[in-house]
Amino acid sequence: MSLSPNQAIGFGPYRVHPGQRLVLEGEQPLRLGRRALDILLILLAHAGEVVSKQQLMAEVWPDSVVEDINLRVHMAALRKALGDGQAGQRYIVTVAQRGYSFVAPIALQAIEQRPAGNSVGGHNLPLRRTRMIGRQALVDSLMTQLPRQRCITLVGPGGIGKTTVALRVAEQMIGHYRDGIRLLDLAPLSDPRLICSHLAALLDILLHDGDPVTSLINGLRERQILLVIDNCEHLIDSVAQLTESLLRGAPQVHILATSRESLRAEGEYVQRLGSLDCPPPNAMHDRAQALSFAALQLFVERAMTARENFELNDANLAQAIEICHRLDGIPLALELAAAQLTDTGLRGLLGQLQGQLPAVLPGNQTRQDRHVTLRATLDWSFNLLSRCEQTCLRRLGVFRGGFTLESAGAVIGGQAITADEVFASILHLVGKSLLNVEVADEEVFYRLLDTTRRYALEKLDLAAELGTTRSRHAERCLALMHQAQADWEHTPTTLWIERYARGLEDLRAALDWCLAGSGPDQLGIRLAAASAPLWQELSLLKEYGGYVRQALNLLETTDEPCPHLQIALQLALGSACYHTWGGTPETIGAFVSAHSLAQQHGDIAGQLRAVSGHMAVNLSCGQYRMALEQSEQFDRLGLHGDPLLSLSTHRLRVLALHYAGDQPQARVHAEQVIQRMAHSGHVNRFTHGFGVQYDQSVASLTVLARVLWLQGFPEQAWRTARQALDIAVQINHGTSICYTLALATCLIAHYNGDQQNARALLHLLFEQAQKHSVLLFYTWARHYAQVLDADTMKPVPADDSGLIKEIMVTLDNRFFDDALLERARSGAAGWSTAEILRARADHLLSRDDGGSVDEAEHTLQQALEIARSQGALAWELRSAASLARLWQRQNRHREALELLSPIYQRFTEGYATPDLRRVRLLLDELRSQLQG
Repeated sequence: MSLSPNQAIGFGPYRVHPGQRLVLEGEQPLRLGRRALDILLILLAHAGEVVSKQQLMAEVWPDSVVEDINLRVHMAALRKALGDGQAGQRYIVTVAQRGYSFVAPIALQAIEQRPAGNSVGGHNLPLRRTRMIGRQALVDSLMTQLPRQRCITLVGPGGIGKTTVALRVAEQMIGHYRDGIRLLDLAPLSDPRLICSHLAALLDILLHDGDPVTSLINGLRERQILLVIDNCEHLIDSVAQLTESLLRGAPQVHILATSRESLRAEGEYVQRLGSLDCPPPNAMHDRAQALSFAALQLFVERAMTARENFELNDANLAQAIEICHRLDGIPLALELAAAQLTDTGLRGLLGQLQGQLPAVLPGNQTRQDRHVTLRATLDWSFNLLSRCEQTCLRRLGVFRGGFTLESAGAVIGGQAITADEVFASILHLVGKSLLNVEVADEEVFYRLLDTTRRYALEKLDLAAELGTTRSRHAERCLALMHQAQADWEHTPTTLWIERYARGLEDLRAALDWCLAGSGPDQLGIRLAAASAPLWQELSLLKEYGGYVRQALNLLETTDEPCPHLQIALQLALGSACYHTWGGTPETIGAFVSAHSLAQQHGDIAGQLRAVSGHMAVNLSCGQYRMALEQSEQFDRLGLHGDPLLSLSTHRLRVLALHYAGDQPQARVHAEQVIQRMAHSGHVNRFTHGFGVQYDQSVASLTVLARVLWLQGFPEQAWRTARQALDIAVQINHGTSICYTLALATCLIAHYNGDQQNARALLHLLFEQAQKHSVLLFYTWARHYAQVLDADTMKPVPADDSGLIKEIMVTLDNRFFDDALLERARSGAAGWSTAEILRARADHLLSRDDGGSVDEAEHTLQQALEIARSQGALAWELRSAASLARLWQRQNRHREALELLSPIYQRFTEGYATPDLRRVRLLLDELRSQLQG
């Protein structure tokens, strides 16, 4: 049948709205992956018919050639999400050798009102992988308690279902918190010091090294948010301290935690999770009554997933109930047991369990009893695996996050295990519920549950394979980072990040292991150097800087240090330090060291990159002459036909010319750079390790916008600045967003009198600088706020950096000081010289004495000449306007009119901007005074 956008399709507890690609379970949206939803819609369109695998793959992946495994994995994910098989309900069946069929009864319903999507807040909750069974009453209770209790910890042994309940509560609370819901999974972390930084990254909060907890509190004080903190048990003291601080300092933050023991934190409410209810003995002859108990529901559903021909009947009901009791109603144990179901049926399964598990004792099972039961179930499941499958499972324990089949093969390794055996073993482990499948739109990933991962690592350690497996894991991370470097030049940002950011936790684990002395030093050093693009794209330069320092320290102690690695790491350190702390001695030292090493070893590209990085520092510190001289080194070094380096050096030449004060030449070169990028079909946004990295298009448009504004084209400047920001936001690159906001968009909005936009853009700058820990531009934003948002911003300490001080004077001449005057008089102030001199004249005129007036007039004449020589029409207008007002006070109306009128007439746009409006009013006054 044809699916109409005006009709909903109902089956079981679900209602599907094809037009909106929405599946509702009751009134709650059921979140499915894109491919899983595609499959469901195709099957519904052919309900009751058999749809072949070939047809499904052709319709779901019309532009790709995919393996049969992709379809099987997405189909399994769909079935699990729907709870296919629960209480005997079947939705999708496999027709051997033919395909799949949707077999449940469906009902078509007219859509009277389209269900509204909830846009309140946001979340990072994963797509549901399995249907929750037997905990809805608890979920409902927790949803009622959360607003009152504020901090609830779900406590119970491993495998009891704490994470499942927490995620279900959070999922049903979507839309209830103004600022959204954030999930922090602590399972991959081993160092308590990383908790704050990981949480800050989730919340887009900038941490200050001295007191990260206070930074978190300040960032959360006004937010209404739910934090779900999963797997706390191994970091419990640190989590407890953090929780108490957040509850005290951020009154609208609610916390839902999971742990094997309570946090023992002030304000904590502990909700213990018991086993699922098992049917009582008197239910052994009443299948309907028995299936009302959650333990049996879960077991039967998983058994039907494991074997499609499984059926619970009167003959095997007693055995199923006894299995539930023998496994203490522990959800993970039930899943593991159901996955071992074979042709011998429940009788054979029960016989195996009776030989492996402790005897069932009367009375309630204690937490320790349940731990023993789960451990015994894991041991039993492990022992039933083949030797190859056992090896695969324990070696997969080193993965912290999701991994692909290819990554699994590389880490499992070993000459005795072939790729085909790895593939078969992984499929078997998935079938046995020892390995979970995560389905992305284009790739399939696998993941171990935290309980299973800990078990696998124990087995790996007992087998004396931990060190060698971790080494292969680090080698795989290195291979992925090399692959990421190769893809970086020609892969769209969103796709690149989706492909490689998933491995961040494993990258961290590999670096921690290698650089802390446990693993191979050289491997850690190479991994630190090769992973630069990922840290750069994710704007995690502060964290990356820590790894780079460790790698450089190790490199210095090696007998044969590699110059190539030293240069790459020094460049990486310079870039990380620049964005984190600005032009510090460490930043400059890193670029100087990289340059010296590159010279010693004849590395032309390394020299160019080091010079460019040092040049960026000099520009931000106001050392424009030095930067201009450095830009001239590019031509002397030569580029050896490298078009990417040539483009980057050309852009840096534009920056040097602009800040040094040569706006006409800066404009010519800026337009040439943009034209070159357009003609080359510019795809690569960055040049690897090239000094301080921003998106090339964003950076080029940013400087062009500044030049255009200074040359007297405020409207063109605004459009160009907006274009730069739009590109930066589109590619979602944090440091590029900060760069163009700080250097162009915020400023031009203010210069043009658009205060509403200026404040909104300033807020975005604060947000992005916090999110990506770009302290340099966060500090600049605090300075800007003194002008753009003066009512709410406290004064900040003066910044000694030349550029930011000069920018502040152009925003408001109250920020003028004698140090700036000295820079202007010496010529060091470059682009801002005329405006600094004008600010000096305004201060002189405020004294209102004869000598000051004469000096002010002379200073304004200087400012006017410098603005003209630099091609800075905007500064020329401001200087001329100040001088004309002075002459107006002296009744020199004609001189003032003859000075100001020609300059005003050279403008062709921007007549609504404050500078031009004020000049127009002044010109009208002067004409009126002459006529009067």
